[in-house]
Amino acid sequence: MAMAQILFQEPNSIFIKVMIVVNLIISAMLGYSEGLGKQNLEYSKFWNMNSHEKQEKAKVPSKIGMIIVYTPSLIVCLSFFWIFPNGGIRFAMLNSVITIHLFKRVLEVLFVHKYSGSMAMNSAITISSSYFIAFSSLIYIQHLTKGSIEPIIDLKYLGFIVFLVGAIGNFYHHFLLSKMRKKGESGYKIPKAGLFSLVICPHYLFEIVTFLGFSLISQTLFSFSSTLGTVFYLMGRSYATRKWYLSKFEDFPRNVEALVPFVF
Repeated sequence: MAMAQILFQEPNSIFIKVMIVVNLIISAMLGYSEGLGKQNLEYSKFWNMNSHEKQEKAKVPSKIGMIIVYTPSLIVCLSFFWIFPNGGIRFAMLNSVITIHLFKRVLEVLFVHKYSGSMAMNSAITISSSYFIAFSSLIYIQHLTKGSIEPIIDLKYLGFIVFLVGAIGNFYHHFLLSKMRKKGESGYKIPKAGLFSLVICPHYLFEIVTFLGFSLISQTLFSFSSTLGTVFYLMGRSYATRKWYLSKFEDFPRNVEALVPFVF
């Protein structure tokens, strides 16, 4: 009953149902695989794991790889302003915050992050395709709700505030990471500023907050399933990241969790 008060009465669409199930299953599988180290997407510090196996795989510089990751989704989000010009305020808010999120990411790739290695091309394509499908579906499903009964409890303005908190927190911790690597350096250090004193992946934590902002603006079942899927994947990735730091640094503080302070 409580969910009915905050969710749209969406059209009875097989497309929506399939996307919800597929999104959750794939995200859970990826998170599980990442956490156990069975199959880490090959970028950042995980590019060098089992490096003898990576020689035969196509690779690109990390900066180019990350541009490939974000640019197609940014382009399609911009195109939705033209394709659906009269989507209403909620549609415009959702499309705008997702576009801002992706534009921020591209700017961070170009001007904030400091890269030293390569990225597997198949990982770049996999992540890019996942973002493209997820964000396109999120916005298109929002379009499908046009004319539907609005949720009893309107959360879109709260969602915008939550989005801002997530975006600012995510950028701040990306900025802190970038300042750790001096010009000419290529190695890793233990981050300690900001929330890095409590969790090794606060940027992932704020990424989840960002997606929660999307969900509160959208108020569709698919949007909340997308956020839950993001939680599944980033739990696995952050757990793998913590294991990596523990294996590389003897002085890594054991009280620093993976994603959620004092919990996980």
